Parts: sequence; structure tokens; C-alpha cells
Amino acid sequence: MDVQRIAAFSQGSEGGNPAGVVLLQSAVSEDEMARVAAEVGYSETAFATEQGDEGRTWRVRYFSPESEVPFCGHATIALGAALGKQNGAGTYTLVLNDATITVDAVSTPEGMMATLSSPQTKSRAMTEAEAQDVMSLFGLTSDDLDPRLPAAHIHGGANHVVLPVNDRARLAAMDYDLDKGRAVMRKHDLVTVMLVFIEENQTFVARNAFASGGVLEDPATGAAAAAFAGYLRDSRWPHNGAFTIRQGEDMGSPSLIKVSLDDTKGASVRVSGGARDIK
Repeated sequence: MDVQRIAAFSQGSEGGNPAGVVLLQSAVSEDEMARVAAEVGYSETAFATEQGDEGRTWRVRYFSPESEVPFCGHATIALGAALGKQNGAGTYTLVLNDATITVDAVSTPEGMMATLSSPQTKSRAMTEAEAQDVMSLFGLTSDDLDPRLPAAHIHGGANHVVLPVNDRARLAAMDYDLDKGRAVMRKHDLVTVMLVFIEENQTFVARNAFASGGVLEDPATGAAAAAFAGYLRDSRWPHNGAFTIRQGEDMGSPSLIKVSLDDTKGASVRVSGGARDIK
């Protein structure tokens, strides 16, 4: 297969989260996609099969090195950039396992940029079992959390947990055991656990543990950003219609995620970022 390697949510020629992108004329087997994703080794590889419509509609599946996930934001941004380069700027329809979304591609002087419209969002309070398992995984107590935004189970195409911490240094010190993290995330059907620090009302710093996919940490996580946006909306947070997430700083891969949303409960949100080819 021709695998394109693209870093999504990059800042110019630096940072971003690497994703594999495979554009297919006809479908391949699930086993073959899983094999290629494991071989590529990135946190996600997107496999897109053209559905006609002059290359504007694609069937998309996402695979980590260890499992298939229903939706991946950074791989969608990478896919949008690849489609934009191949077929030109515009809007592309993506048919996922559980939803149909769009991604917009545009060429800029800094390179390709893409904006995805996420699946619908929802959030709820964590259960006692979720809270106990996830908090203990990271060695956190209630004293480490920011009371302005309670920890929660969030969804925007995939399931995540968000833990808002009250100290930037605590975020920088994030650490956990990969095998234990894999067990906790699979037990509670979580794709990632998002630790976030509130810098300002519309600026957040985040780290995302992705043990469910066999990856210790993601440098940029668009699916969690979409789910987090829905949670901010559900919590009546003063987002003013847009906010940014800086991610990857503590692992040497600075990434920038831009999110826009309205106040319609459960509605899709828009997640934007740059993309760069990995040489």
C-alpha cells in the first residue's frame, strides 16, 4: 500500500501528531488494514476507500497498532490534507463506522490545513468505578483537580475521560504504566484519557494517554478535543464560540488544535489544524 505519513495539528514545520493515510480505490480486508497500521506504528492510520462522487465521498476506517477505533481526529485532519493535495480544496464527506462527517481542505502559504466537523457530542459524570480506576492510574487525588470543571466522561465520536488538573506542573509530570493503562481503558471502553490545564477560559493545555491503542501518549488528539468541546458546552463554560488546545509541549512535539462551536447541545463541533508531510 502507498502510505502517506502526515503530522496533523502541526505548527509550521514542527510538531503535530503523525498519522498514516492510505487512499484506496477498492476496499481491503480488516486484517490487512490492521497489519499495515501495526507496521506503520503511528497512533492511528486512516484507510479511505473512494465511493465515487468524483472523489468527494470516502469510506473511512481508523486503526491503531493494536485496535480499530471508531473516530480519530488527527488522522482525519491528515486525511483531509491528503485529499486536498490529491483532489483539490473543498469539502469531503467521510462515512465512518458509526457516523458520517465532513472534512474541509484548504491550501495556505504554510501548507495544507483541514477542518473536520465531528460526530455529535455528549458528556456525563464519571461513575465511581471509572473515577477510582482512572484517578489511581495517574496517582491523582481530588486535591489535584480543578473544581471549576469536574472530571467527566466525554464523547465526540469516541469515548474519553477528561481530568482537569489545577497545576501546570502536575500536568507536565503525567506518568502511568502502559499495561495498567491499557487494562483500565479497555475495561471502561475508553479511547484516551485527557488531562487538561485551564490556562484561560479559551486556552487549554492538554496531554492525552492512549494506552488503549498501545501508545503511551498522543501529541495531538482531535477526537478528544471535539468531545471536550461538547463537554464545555454542556457545562456552560464561557467558551465564546471558540477555543484553542496546546498539546504535545511536554513531549517535544508542540501541536495546536483550534475548535469552534455553537451552543446547540449535542451538535457537531469544528476542529481545525495544520498538516505537514513527514519526510
